[in-house]
Amino acid sequence: NTLTLQPDGKILIGGNFTTYNGTAIDRIARLNTDGSLDNSFDPGTGANGLVRTLTLQTDGKILIGGDFTSYNGTTIHRIARLTTDGSLDTFFSPGSGASGSINSILQQSDGKIIIGGDFTFYNGTAINRIARINLDGSLDTSFNPGIGANGSIRAITLQPDGKIIIAGFFTNYNGIVSNRIARLNMDG
Repeated sequence: NTLTLQPDGKILIGGNFTTYNGTAIDRIARLNTDGSLDNSFDPGTGANGLVRTLTLQTDGKILIGGDFTSYNGTTIHRIARLTTDGSLDTFFSPGSGASGSINSILQQSDGKIIIGGDFTFYNGTAINRIARINLDGSLDTSFNPGIGANGSIRAITLQPDGKIIIAGFFTNYNGIVSNRIARLNMDG
């Protein structure tokens, strides 16, 4: 479902696979430049559900989102941060996480993370399908999408001026007709 290229040319992949080239590996892997499995990346038992999106942070850590509720045996709901070796970064603590799928993750230049998907709560706080979270995984309450999107958000990107463009299966954003695409101010 998702992939990204690391600066060293290695490729991170995520999806619903449970093997890669005959090797058991659950839903996330890193490949060498020749396509072979990078055995220095060890996610253990990996994600227990679909990895829909991933992004590489500037420090080399990896943010993943999807439908999973655990990573390598640790309960974590639909969002996690991994260290460069594939292990779970325990500094990142999203609490109860997202109540539904995370389809898109984007890191802003200030380090804050924007997530979009099918969720209506993040760590117990009502927030419809888009949220911004801090580097430690907590909800950034300065980002206020109002009533948010009335349908799934599938893609997020940033303009050079910091405004946020979202796309998906929504027809309304915060009470305003927005057929499947909208531009948001930096505060949501």
